[in-house]
Amino acid sequence: MTNVSAMDARIERAWRAPAAPGATGPRVRDGVIALIAAVAAIAEAALRTDLVWPAASAAITIAVLPGLLWRRAHPLAVVAGMTAVSAAAEIAAFSAGAPFGALGAVVVMLAVPYALFRWGTGRARIVGAPVLAAGILVSLVTGGDGAVGAAAGALIVGGACLVGVIRRQRVEAQAARREYERTAEREELARDLHDTVAHHVSAIAIRAQAAQALPPDAGHAPTAFAAIEREARDALAEMRSLVRTLRGGGVAPLRPIAGLPDIEALAAAGPPAVEVTIPPGVGESVERMPRLVRNVLFRIAQEGVANARRHAAGATRITVAIDADAAGVELTIADDGAPLPSAPPAGFGIAGMTERAAMVGGTLVAGPAGSAVPARSAGGAGDRPAGGSAGAGERAVDDGGRRLVGAGWVVRAVVPAPGRQNGGPA
Repeated sequence: MTNVSAMDARIERAWRAPAAPGATGPRVRDGVIALIAAVAAIAEAALRTDLVWPAASAAITIAVLPGLLWRRAHPLAVVAGMTAVSAAAEIAAFSAGAPFGALGAVVVMLAVPYALFRWGTGRARIVGAPVLAAGILVSLVTGGDGAVGAAAGALIVGGACLVGVIRRQRVEAQAARREYERTAEREELARDLHDTVAHHVSAIAIRAQAAQALPPDAGHAPTAFAAIEREARDALAEMRSLVRTLRGGGVAPLRPIAGLPDIEALAAAGPPAVEVTIPPGVGESVERMPRLVRNVLFRIAQEGVANARRHAAGATRITVAIDADAAGVELTIADDGAPLPSAPPAGFGIAGMTERAAMVGGTLVAGPAGSAVPARSAGGAGDRPAGGSAGAGERAVDDGGRRLVGAGWVVRAVVPAPGRQNGGPA
């Protein structure tokens, strides 16, 4: 019973399938092809001496040629009309005891069964297939070529139908792939939008809180409000650009790919202060990485700083450190805020950062300082648990002899060098 229901469901879906995109009416080239075929049919009828009824053969051929113009928009009607005209001619010739002489120009009508399966609706294809089979059956009964001729005709017509099916499936597969790519691009833009909003709005909130804490007559208020205005203006500009692209209403203005200068620009006086540390020589290594990798590093750093601003209670300092060697690049974002639970804060921040790292073959881990947040060993030979070199309450990261974090949260992303994403040599 279940199999019968499943079969009924498949038949129902096939019956209700819509026409393929591009099932439009006449085109200029259709008219040109039909006109050339009509002229060829007239010439052929005039020159061939084996035709019993040359005028009738030319007239029948010309009568079905207009179907070429409507084969995409109304394939079933054209198939039915062509089959009816040809079957009637064959039956009339058979009744008169004379062979029906088909013209070579009629070969262009193979575009009709092709169009039925290339553009037709599910109903048109299901109904049209028996109609074509009936036409072939009439040719078998009335023709003088016997079973061999009928088999050849069936093979030719069936081949045209098969080509239409294959072409339709290929076009649909390409459309599905393009839609998948557009969806992936929109998801990427959505992550960018989240990162942009989180970063700038967090900065606005922190600066507004700091401004409220200042005495009423403090001279720092204009500076704080100017910074808030700048962050808001930048957020609006980036959001408009991303939303314009998401809507598909135009191409977003081109801008340089984010990279190391953008990471350095995350540094801020705070509160909390954001310090960016890039040892000498590391910058050149990062700049040699592919543009996508540099953009991913910036987005992770941006989101990590935004998360620290939002969730690190009492934090006075956020550190962003980049290290690189032949194995790849390690990015660490840490804060000295109050200890956080081991479960990450709710939201899309860590998930988005993890996806970005995975997109370039890297890994990302996040957790409270002192937990087992893995870090690459000095030689980049692998991962080791963090915490062994730090005290029980904090995770130390080498930054020119300074401790980067206290008891806050640590985010660490490791991106392999080009050629090592799949474990190959650098």
